[in-house]
Amino acid sequence: MKLCTYIDGGRERVGAIVGNDVIDMPFPDMKTLIQAGIPKAPSGPKRPLSSVKLAPPIRPATMLCSGSNYRDHNKEKANTPISGKEPEFFVKTADCVIGPEATIVYDEKLTKKLDAETELAVVIGKPGRHIPVERALEHVFGYTIVNDVTARDRQVRRNDQGFTWYELGRSKCFETSGPTGPWIVTADEIGDPQRLRLRTRINGELRQSSSTGNMIWSCAHLVHFFSANMTLQPGTIIITGTPGGTAWSTDPELGGKWVGGDGSEELVPAKGYLKPGDVIECELEKIGILRNTVGPA
Repeated sequence: MKLCTYIDGGRERVGAIVGNDVIDMPFPDMKTLIQAGIPKAPSGPKRPLSSVKLAPPIRPATMLCSGSNYRDHNKEKANTPISGKEPEFFVKTADCVIGPEATIVYDEKLTKKLDAETELAVVIGKPGRHIPVERALEHVFGYTIVNDVTARDRQVRRNDQGFTWYELGRSKCFETSGPTGPWIVTADEIGDPQRLRLRTRINGELRQSSSTGNMIWSCAHLVHFFSANMTLQPGTIIITGTPGGTAWSTDPELGGKWVGGDGSEELVPAKGYLKPGDVIECELEKIGILRNTVGPA
């Protein structure tokens, strides 16, 4: 089932998407629906999906994030000593989250090297702490898409000896850096989350294409990993990393090296970082397309 949050009369409402229509659901917000479990087939008045404005499907207080989780992405960028050896743990807050078709702000005072990263996002349905890998997917309600918008010139730091490290606070957690949506697809419709095709198009150019099977740490492993730190609650989102093809890969100043993804499809190398007017389409098989436009501050 596809579940969305949409704007109606200035208020956010929860709906199920059936075909090209939205059917209102009797829940005050998406977190309440998730806590109740996957709902039965909805019934009630329909409205065309094209007639509603979608909001982020859910607004998690904290988004748990894992970086350096695709082998081809690690090959294209300047790496730290732990890159690819353990999940990189950082967070985005609710202040970062925007919905589909919302504007990603290009703020030159923050960054001149704004980049996009399409990521599969795991939505937790059942609470748990110290969750075993083999039971982890039992705690998943569904999946959505997150664009991990990144300020690369804030992220990559180097000292005079050539040591590289990442500043994952200012580079990852800022207003509009977490576009999310367009909806949540329940886990029963996704099946194996490691068998999905991921793509990014910017102004129609294919920049990223990979399988989620190319993750170093699977969705199940990441649920296990993050549950060691905190009890994962219904509505928690975990984002799972991005593959090769980022604009970073064409930036030798920051240690970028063009690799060309995993070789499954021919990619178009970026000619630069994001600018106002750029349209980003983040696509995940079985979920859909999250579309946002970059705009001035």
